[in-house]
Amino acid sequence: MADRLMLLDTASLYFRAFYGVPDSLKRADGTPVNAVRGLLDMIARLVTDFEPTHLVACWDDDWRPHWRVELIPSYKAHRVEEVVPGGPDVEEVPDPLEAQVPMIRETLGLLGIPVVGVAAHEADDVIGTLATDAGMPVDVVTGDRDLFQLVDDAAGVRVIYTARGMSKLEIVTDAWVLAKYDIAPSQYADFATLRGDTSDGLPGVAGIGEKTAAGLLREFGTLDAMLAVASGEAGVEVPPRMSATMRAKLGAARDYLAVAPTVVNVVRTLDVPGAEELGARLAPVDGDARATIEALAEEWNLGGSVPRVLAALDRTGAA
Repeated sequence: MADRLMLLDTASLYFRAFYGVPDSLKRADGTPVNAVRGLLDMIARLVTDFEPTHLVACWDDDWRPHWRVELIPSYKAHRVEEVVPGGPDVEEVPDPLEAQVPMIRETLGLLGIPVVGVAAHEADDVIGTLATDAGMPVDVVTGDRDLFQLVDDAAGVRVIYTARGMSKLEIVTDAWVLAKYDIAPSQYADFATLRGDTSDGLPGVAGIGEKTAAGLLREFGTLDAMLAVASGEAGVEVPPRMSATMRAKLGAARDYLAVAPTVVNVVRTLDVPGAEELGARLAPVDGDARATIEALAEEWNLGGSVPRVLAALDRTGAA
């Protein structure tokens, strides 16, 4: 079987698991285990259906990096529970989910799935770095449309989009992005900058929605080229689509547009080892690790999720 790397936007998945699996599922001490169970079942399904040979759980070491906030103060501001001077801000996370995060990390470790985060960066940036020059096809599993910017048929990078649930996964390719937004994936970050995104606290450009943003990018190609026309740079002809009204809208958003691309574009140049160096190749779980996670399955009331994920990993050894 040819090598294929799967990158998990881990927080995106465990949040979805938490809200999708009943919180009545608890271990003996009353701690909920719905997110742990749900995530393990997601991994079992993904490994079985998409047959990756390598798997990395990408982590938000800083879900709201200060360098992004300094550029756009509203960035994810509505999700902040506590501002921590000099450290990562505390995200508003339901207590029953927060209690499960250490359990999630422990189970991933026992399964041999590396958890990778980088200080002052989001999981998106880790994903962007690992997906770039991976040396093999890449599946990015996320419910976050920001990562559509990584889709690249020629490089073998696609997104397995979970927004509609695990029973309705969507495979995002160049053609999917074109059909959905009428742009190329390489234009998606500029598109998101123009349109804005309330879920991330990005204001966008007033008066420019999805259709207008897509039309501008189809005509001008990139945000930089568009702004060069709008600013009336010497020698740049102003076409009809760049009306005086449109130039005024872009001009009013000049300060935002100067910094937003840095916030919206995922980082692709972090100092992160490659998949092989990370020990990301999937294999059956044997020995002490298997005994430990089977014991935890009983102790933590994880039900059939552990046997299912172990069986999925066992099949990777037979491939």
